[in-house]
Amino acid sequence: MILQTGFSLPTTTTFLSPCSPHRLNTLFFTHRRRRLVSPSCFSKRRFSLCVAAASGSDVFTSPETSKSFDFASEEKIYKWWESQGYFKPSFDKGGGKPFVIPMPPPNVTGSLHMGHAMFVTLEDIMVRYNRMRGRPTLWLPGTDHAGIATQLVVEKMLASEGIKRVELGRDEFTKRVWEWKEKYGGTITNQIKRLGASCDWSRERFTLDEQLSRAVVEAFVKLHEKGLIYQGSYMVNWSPNLQTAVSDLEVEYSEEPGFLYHIKYRVAGSPDFLTIATTRPETLFGDVAIAVHPEDDRYAKYVGQTAIVPMTYGRHVPIISDKYVDKDFGTGVLKISPGHDHNDYLLARKLGLPILNVMNKDGTLNDVAGLFCGLDRFAVREKLWADLEETGLAVKKEPHTSRVPRSQRGGEVIEPLVSKQWFVHMDPLAEKALLAVEKKELTIIPERFEKIYNHWLTNIKDWCISRQLWWGHRIPVWYVVGKDCEEDYIVAKNAEEALEKAHEKYGKDVEIYQDPDVLDTWFSSSLWPFSTLGWPDVSAEDFKNFYPTNMLETGHDILFFWVARMVMMGIEFTGTVPFTHVYLHGLIRDSEGRKMSKSLGNVIDPLDTIKDFGTDALRFSIALGTAGQDLNLSTEKLTANKAFTNKLWNAGKFVLQSLPSLSDTSAWENLLALKLDKEETLLSLPLPECWAVSKLHILIDSVTTSYEKLFFGDVGRETYEFFWSDFADWYIEASKSRLYGSGGNSDSLVSQAVLLYVFENILKLLHPFMPFVTEDLWQALPYRKEALIVSPWPQNSLPRNVESIKRFENLQALTRAIRNVRAEYSVEPVKRISASVVGSAEVVGYISKEKEVLALLSRLDLNNVHFTNTPPGDANLSVHVVASEGLEAYLPLAAMVDISSEVPRISKRLSKMQTEYDALITRLNSPKFLEKAPEEVVRGVKEKAEEAEEKIKLTKARLDFLKSTSLVSQ
Repeated sequence: MILQTGFSLPTTTTFLSPCSPHRLNTLFFTHRRRRLVSPSCFSKRRFSLCVAAASGSDVFTSPETSKSFDFASEEKIYKWWESQGYFKPSFDKGGGKPFVIPMPPPNVTGSLHMGHAMFVTLEDIMVRYNRMRGRPTLWLPGTDHAGIATQLVVEKMLASEGIKRVELGRDEFTKRVWEWKEKYGGTITNQIKRLGASCDWSRERFTLDEQLSRAVVEAFVKLHEKGLIYQGSYMVNWSPNLQTAVSDLEVEYSEEPGFLYHIKYRVAGSPDFLTIATTRPETLFGDVAIAVHPEDDRYAKYVGQTAIVPMTYGRHVPIISDKYVDKDFGTGVLKISPGHDHNDYLLARKLGLPILNVMNKDGTLNDVAGLFCGLDRFAVREKLWADLEETGLAVKKEPHTSRVPRSQRGGEVIEPLVSKQWFVHMDPLAEKALLAVEKKELTIIPERFEKIYNHWLTNIKDWCISRQLWWGHRIPVWYVVGKDCEEDYIVAKNAEEALEKAHEKYGKDVEIYQDPDVLDTWFSSSLWPFSTLGWPDVSAEDFKNFYPTNMLETGHDILFFWVARMVMMGIEFTGTVPFTHVYLHGLIRDSEGRKMSKSLGNVIDPLDTIKDFGTDALRFSIALGTAGQDLNLSTEKLTANKAFTNKLWNAGKFVLQSLPSLSDTSAWENLLALKLDKEETLLSLPLPECWAVSKLHILIDSVTTSYEKLFFGDVGRETYEFFWSDFADWYIEASKSRLYGSGGNSDSLVSQAVLLYVFENILKLLHPFMPFVTEDLWQALPYRKEALIVSPWPQNSLPRNVESIKRFENLQALTRAIRNVRAEYSVEPVKRISASVVGSAEVVGYISKEKEVLALLSRLDLNNVHFTNTPPGDANLSVHVVASEGLEAYLPLAAMVDISSEVPRISKRLSKMQTEYDALITRLNSPKFLEKAPEEVVRGVKEKAEEAEEKIKLTKARLDFLKSTSLVSQ
């Protein structure tokens, strides 16, 4: 007979005797990993010792031999999973359409942080759940070459050796970077494995791999052929230290103290001056206009005239009006420097103003700045102000907080700069991406991010894709020596093709050289979902089986920079969206809701956390959030979920110790014959067992629905609540009345079957969240046919008995009421008390059948528990409790407390309570206190007084009851 839980008795058994430890290590698995165990083991040790050894004693442990789950075994379990091939997609189970998710490739220079822990946990939950559902499941891992970050790391390494990049030359430097990557590039991958990521590592990709590089070149060439890639001089974010353009994502803005400089500009041909206020006086050499608001009456008369730019030997610029000017900021007069300000640049483009660049690529000023040429921009700021003061053109310098753009990598202030770069024309691509969401071909979770996605794509700017680096995908553009670079260039897939095209166009006697720039790292990343599956080789097997992918999971902070670009590129090159769903998570913050940063000293290191709390506790803690919402992480949460891990372990220990010995074949045959997934079996179960199984079946449906909807927080909370409150606190305790009571073997057997059935299904439901401890516990259970990671998910719509749930809830209510009375009267825990349970014939009927359970849970004297339809004769000498409608209990007071000593004790306590209450009232009656004390303090005292008054009322009632009971008994 086979139990729904997925284990069965082996049809044949091989015996090795004696069952010594070294012999046990030879006992592994036959077909479908059915364990071969020797009954002789169990005469000397518990069966789980043999089971653990059978699965590899150096991998798994058992609750019967270990006090708690050993975090050190996590890496062993992970390696075992990987060695068994469980991370690879399997088409054997016929689970339908594959579930595929590409991992957001972390930087090859990266070191694990909580952001990684978040996406790895959430993606692994999705992957493990779908794998257990029987779907061919593929999680594609890989790393990003991280152009700027990697080049910086290697440059710093070379600098420590006294070597500069330019001294090595491009080829040798690139060789050194590859050497560094081979040596250190696997660090982040190994750390991600430590989190339990069940990726198919045999398919791991790197964005500079040959096939992915081919995809990048193919994409560039195709976009250029369609006129979507062009070269031009436009405003970019320029990093003077890195000497390259950087993306918007690589610019971080910070509020920093600085100054607002007020400078006088003379109106040409007039004694009047216009005073402008600027945070960057050094850019005045690039001024091309002075602007005021058209409705600002203060300056209306100057519009149309010219102003003289200070320190420029009389250079004139027009005074114009435009609504772009904020007349309430500073003086209401704005200097327009389009070569060094994004907003000024857009205004200049709109009005046809010239663009004047005063900055060199290294952040020094060029010859436009005259005597300041060659000086650093910040040195110029100080020197220029001093000169302005000397010439009387400086009005004042006042403190001002500015939003300063800084390089995410180097930390230096980013310079808005007009530079010749390669761009992608985005509007045609964005239209298709917008349509994909509108037509529901792409679903963004949470839905509210659709508005942000649509807004960004509707207002999209052309994408600067070139970077002035040596590490990365070289731009596939070649120039002809002696020709105009802007007009005569060749786009080709390789140098041979480029030379062939050059010969065709210019003749055989030409030389070509490749563009020195590389592509933005995000360009290759935008091709990730389909290039990793074989594009542009669209006939590849992986591409046919797994594209488009089902899910992309990532942080909402890169919705635009990465997600939207992947959507655009996917549609452009494959004709369809690269994934059907996008799941966006928030940030992990500290316990106070602050963003983690080294400066605040609040960074929580995932690897340290794993060492202290275990991977499962970390994963469970960060998976309880809501999609798109930031999550506050605290040591208290981690500690609580480490306790949850221990609770699971201890429950496993109880279940294992409660089961019959495997040598008792008859007991196991009877146990396995109970098909708890069948309605007829469920209805035949005693009340606690029927309740436990029914609640489990309801949980399975609810949790499965939440998994499907990606409501992972609900999954975690519901499963946690069921395990801790229903299973551990109630059913395990109730089962002890069967296992250790007088009911006989049949009652014990039913309880054993339910314990095993419920516990193994709890492990299945929790496995995607807490893979290590659940697999270790699963391996300790008898007759596991396969590993938990690939075991089938529990079936839905299994039978449940609503009436039994209601009845057991009545039993629970009665138990709680009795426990409350025991607590109120400080009854010693070991003391068993008497009780008369009163109710209708129906209620008393089913409660009385569980007399032993009630007595065990409520600590009642089993021989003095009575069930009646009317109150007992000594009701006036008993504490009366109402558990629920139609169910009451009377607890003889004399059996609980010594009234003669209890009355003085409570009287003394009441006196103390009254004194404390009077003191609170005295404070509240004091006008001085009410006037001077803060409002929250007064409120706190009032709340304490109200609470004390209620306690006094209850204590007086109890004292009166004790006194009256004493008189009656006398």
